[in-house]
Amino acid sequence: MQGEYNNYTFPLAVAVVLSGNYEDNEDDMEEVVYSGEGGNDILGTKQQIRDQVMERGNLALKNSMEQLVPVRVIRGHKFRDTYPRKVYTYDGLYMINEYWEEKGISGFIVFKYKLDRFGGQPKASSKVVSRFHFVLPVLCICHNTSSNFMNGYLLALVLFSKKKSSSRAPSAKDELVCKDIAKGQEKLRIPVINEVDNHRGALEGKFSYLMIWFTYSNSLKVADNVILPPNAAGCNCKGKCTNPMSCSCAERNGSSFPYVLEKGNRLLFEPKDVVYECGPNCGCGPNCLNRTSQQGIKYHLEVFRTKEKGWGVRTLDFIPSGSPVCEYIGELKRTKDINNVFDNDYIFEIDCWQTMHGIGGRERRLKDVQIPVHNNVVNIDDMPKYCIDARKTGSVSRFVNHSCEPNLFVQCVLSSHHDLELAQVVLFAAENITPSQELTYDYGYILDGVVGPDGNIKELACRCGAASCGKRLY
Repeated sequence: MQGEYNNYTFPLAVAVVLSGNYEDNEDDMEEVVYSGEGGNDILGTKQQIRDQVMERGNLALKNSMEQLVPVRVIRGHKFRDTYPRKVYTYDGLYMINEYWEEKGISGFIVFKYKLDRFGGQPKASSKVVSRFHFVLPVLCICHNTSSNFMNGYLLALVLFSKKKSSSRAPSAKDELVCKDIAKGQEKLRIPVINEVDNHRGALEGKFSYLMIWFTYSNSLKVADNVILPPNAAGCNCKGKCTNPMSCSCAERNGSSFPYVLEKGNRLLFEPKDVVYECGPNCGCGPNCLNRTSQQGIKYHLEVFRTKEKGWGVRTLDFIPSGSPVCEYIGELKRTKDINNVFDNDYIFEIDCWQTMHGIGGRERRLKDVQIPVHNNVVNIDDMPKYCIDARKTGSVSRFVNHSCEPNLFVQCVLSSHHDLELAQVVLFAAENITPSQELTYDYGYILDGVVGPDGNIKELACRCGAASCGKRLY
């Protein structure tokens, strides 16, 4: 087989995943019209904002068509009886017989590919269940060598041809460290998986296997010397807020609601300096769209051991761009009370005000919103007055790693009160995130901005692996 693929043009597509999350796809099992990738406004409306480009997955599909390379089609299905309520099935070999470009709904160029199923195969059926461990919309081979081509071919077979009908957690039993790190505090279980080393241990009480003294909490704890402001006056809406012209919460957001409902998903329309949600004194109910970040964790997440970054978090579900993923939870403290703590890797400064004014190199959000007036007027030259310390208590958010090319972004949210110094910190999806991807956000450290107890500047290498990695976290 050596040399058989030397004359192929790369990249080549060997598999596609139809997850059911893209409205442009047409699928009647025997014939599929598959939409290309790219060109979407990942932090805004999620609509097409530019023409798609013939590169990456789009080019791989075109090359496979021109060189008569078949692709394997995998379909995603909702499945109530398995964890995490979604399964993938391998439905056979297809040939890409045609591709074209057309103007999409938004007026920009979209690539379309027509896939026809080979005859003589067993009938495509969602009853044959394959657990997923790693999936991509297009699985391609990128290097022009026979060995790499065959490795990719075998990878597709290994991932999607092993048939199971298991309803247990997604990883093998000997990799499972904990069935639910949240111990039932979240709506969904959050398992802990270790496929890297033997770093595990007892999980009773405090989680000693993490080599820290840590207690899971799904709500913010408040230090004794921190006084929260009283609940703010709310809107007069009933049931759900629907009219931005009469809703006082919408007025604070620039006379519009910050969230949109799209295919049953509550999505942030665009990043803002601060999002004002409805609070306890509002007339609307808990299902109001303007309470989106208050709904808790709604995607299946998994804490897992990485090779170089300690523990991390990955998603087991598809997460649409603009979705709230989790709130940064810990103990709310005064920043001055932790300045001399050497181990500050789990400290999140509430720098909403500083971000809005671009202090210290911070990047502000896209839109201006009404800035509330309160008695504790902030001097914009000051450092953040409060922080969230997740070292001893926190949620799954404390395990989310840094990346110089993150797929999450930080959004400040106010609901029960309107004090910017004490805003909630919520992590939102910055792009469509496919199952098994690690979740990351930019920690926003200022270079040479972390000082140890001896007064010397601390340095920490960045191991995110991104192409644009700055090599140092701080």
